[in-house]
Amino acid sequence: MKKLILNVPTLAFIAGTRGLLGVGIGLLASQRLPESRRKAVGMTLAVIGAAATVPAVIAILRARTEAERPAIPAVM
Repeated sequence: MKKLILNVPTLAFIAGTRGLLGVGIGLLASQRLPESRRKAVGMTLAVIGAAATVPAVIAILRARTEAERPAIPAVM
């Protein structure tokens, strides 16, 4: 089993990017707001969520490689 070690701020950042992307897509698919406002807000949230995905993926890849490194024993 592979381990992934993330700190709380990184996990919150990843969850936030997923949330922005999901809300943006949801607004684009809904009919609740006027079309012009819905498209503007939905596209903005979706683009921010998609753009923020790149640093989130980098953080996950770094955390995965750090977890796979063998521990170096302390020498006294």
